Amino acid sequence: MGKTLFEKIWEHHVVKEIPGGPAVLYIDRHFIHEVTSPQAFTGLQKRGIPVFRPAQTIATADHNVPTLNQHLPIKEELSRLQVEVLHTNCAAQGIALYGLGHPFQGIVHVIGPELGVTQPGMTIVCGDSHTSTHGAFGSIAFGIGTSEVEMVFASQCLLQSKPKLMRISVDGELSEGVSSKDIVLYILSQITAAGATGYAVEFAGSAIRSLSMEARMTICNMSIEMGARCGMIAPDETTFSYIKGRQFAPGGEAWEPALAKWKKLFSDDDAAFDKEYTFRAEDIEPMITWGTNPGMGIAVNAPIPVPNGTEEKTAFEKSLAYMGFEAGESLLGKKVDYVFIGSCTNSRLEDLRLVAEFVKGKKKADGVEVWIVPGSRKVEAQARAEGIDKIFEKAGFQLRQPGCSACLGMNEDKIPAGKYCVSTSNRNFEGRQGAGARTLLASPLTAAAAAVTGVITDVRTLLTQKTETAEAFA
Repeated sequence: MGKTLFEKIWEHHVVKEIPGGPAVLYIDRHFIHEVTSPQAFTGLQKRGIPVFRPAQTIATADHNVPTLNQHLPIKEELSRLQVEVLHTNCAAQGIALYGLGHPFQGIVHVIGPELGVTQPGMTIVCGDSHTSTHGAFGSIAFGIGTSEVEMVFASQCLLQSKPKLMRISVDGELSEGVSSKDIVLYILSQITAAGATGYAVEFAGSAIRSLSMEARMTICNMSIEMGARCGMIAPDETTFSYIKGRQFAPGGEAWEPALAKWKKLFSDDDAAFDKEYTFRAEDIEPMITWGTNPGMGIAVNAPIPVPNGTEEKTAFEKSLAYMGFEAGESLLGKKVDYVFIGSCTNSRLEDLRLVAEFVKGKKKADGVEVWIVPGSRKVEAQARAEGIDKIFEKAGFQLRQPGCSACLGMNEDKIPAGKYCVSTSNRNFEGRQGAGARTLLASPLTAAAAAVTGVITDVRTLLTQKTETAEAFA
């Protein structure tokens, strides 16, 4: 019997099998940031041991950093301390650090791919759940806890149990106004936020293969929101073209051998999965969440569902009460207070280009605050070089500096209690964007539509208007 993509990579990295227990898994790349690494470094210091292979660890500051005036000292005391400790620890251990002001600084799951550090066939970990993003390159990538960060520091290995295997295929062509974020929110709405618990998920199908690398990263990023251990997509020519020529990608004579190895990374035709789902791309519409977990999503023009069963009803009612919505009502026309376009899900150059093209010549609605937060210094620099910053400025959108920003309430960028935010981030939990904040997850296009109208809007209606206007002047 053939092997899956996951099995091929897993078996290549197993150092030792423990009978009846987990495997000792070798880790190729370890990303760290200022929040989950300090305790791990302290653990090493107490044991009197160094980081075993510092060259395989890369650090950046992203979670707690401000996204305005990054040239100034960080105001919030804990955030400032965490960033300072990261600098101290990395200097002491010889770890490459891309801190504030460095041209490579940014969100950890944005800079790895854009620098060419993330490559097919690797095992990649980070003390952050959305490490699954890197699986878009055909790697096994997953988040780990602080004690596991220390384990990787000390040995470059982890104890891991092999997960079950799932394949989710999406075939067909996406409709206008539908993006990768809509794909993953649709899948979540169908299988729920717990539907892939205990599985490593491979995304496949013609619709997935048609996506750019940026779009594939969005999907793998949110595989964790299904409960999956990781998400992955087999590498192909799109992957190889993206990687070639990047800062830390194989170059010169090393390119062809690396490419030959990467081309073997796919699931064999007769490989077996424990569970499979297949969806039609044509069934996917622009999506938005109405509740307090990413699985509570609907097509933007559909009514909020009516729950079935006592347990589901209790969860629904709790979410609806927090969000201030009612079962059966439409979200279209609901007032929006904030729009956040950013996070490790949707802060890449492709996302900013898409939004800029849509809002060109438009202005944000009165009463809406719009934050555009690039995922890295490289994304920010390129956006400015292309004049995207000027488009945002004319539209009344604020282009900030790189960081996790309003994805999570750990820095200065918080959504006030009771306010509604259409967000391109990955989680809509209670208080995720700030105590009492109400988050509606959506694609960059749907978020941009809310920004210019001031209400939740089906972006397709605005795209149709644009087409009709262009035709009238043709």
